[in-house]
Amino acid sequence: MRAALFSVPGALWRSSHPGPTLVVTVLAVILGISAGLDAGRLALLAAAVFAGQLCVGWSNDAVDARRDTAVGRADKPIARGEISARGVWAAAVVAVVVTLVLSALLGWPFLVVHLITLVSAWSYNVALKRTAFSVAPFVVSFGLFPSLATLAAPAPGFAAPWAWIAGAALGAAVHFSNVLPDLDDDAATGVRGLPHRLGSAASAVTAFVAVEVGALAVLIGPIVVAGSVPPLGIVAFGLVSVLAAVGLARALRRPDRTVFRLVMGAALLLALQLAVTGVSVQS
Repeated sequence: MRAALFSVPGALWRSSHPGPTLVVTVLAVILGISAGLDAGRLALLAAAVFAGQLCVGWSNDAVDARRDTAVGRADKPIARGEISARGVWAAAVVAVVVTLVLSALLGWPFLVVHLITLVSAWSYNVALKRTAFSVAPFVVSFGLFPSLATLAAPAPGFAAPWAWIAGAALGAAVHFSNVLPDLDDDAATGVRGLPHRLGSAASAVTAFVAVEVGALAVLIGPIVVAGSVPPLGIVAFGLVSVLAAVGLARALRRPDRTVFRLVMGAALLLALQLAVTGVSVQS
């Protein structure tokens, strides 16, 4: 009985998509530092984003419970019988409430925008992942994501235009690359999002192109607005471009898990480029 009780938190954690949850939370902290948040607001930002990512991850697994069970997903706690879909739904609802409370503490502009990003993410989980518009929630949520850092400030404001473009590009890259390892399982259960309709090769190419577009926006935007870009931003742009070129060449030859890892590596470098360049017009 004791082992069963202690297994529930572990199953919940694995159902939350812990990798993306932690990465997005860390990225929020990095962007918050770049935006000049004090320690208190930075902690609230991290907690609100973390809770929001938990609710998105849990809702995703709860919605996909039957599909994951049908294809025998050994990495999914619900499919393995470690926890019920009802239990994961309950955790998702609690996480939504916690997210809204934490977000409200950062002010109504932050609350409204964070709520929009979450509604967008849930729309993907519930319906849009099966349509040709599957990329839209990623573009919307990630496009708004840099503004969470600037809206968490005492004098809230939206992020710079280049940050919006970089975020949207990052979201598109994440979507087109994240589904690559699961295309066959998805197709077997009737999931046909935009990447499934384009195919693995075209999806991989699209992901790398999106990353490069985002990198160019973060490079050119500050130059147009402020007349300069930090040296580290130029270095990061170069690294993104090199990795994107290598990945693109690989994708054209053989789109496989290596391509997925290269896309994610380039996407993380793009996030780093945005962080060192700055998310506000004044940076």
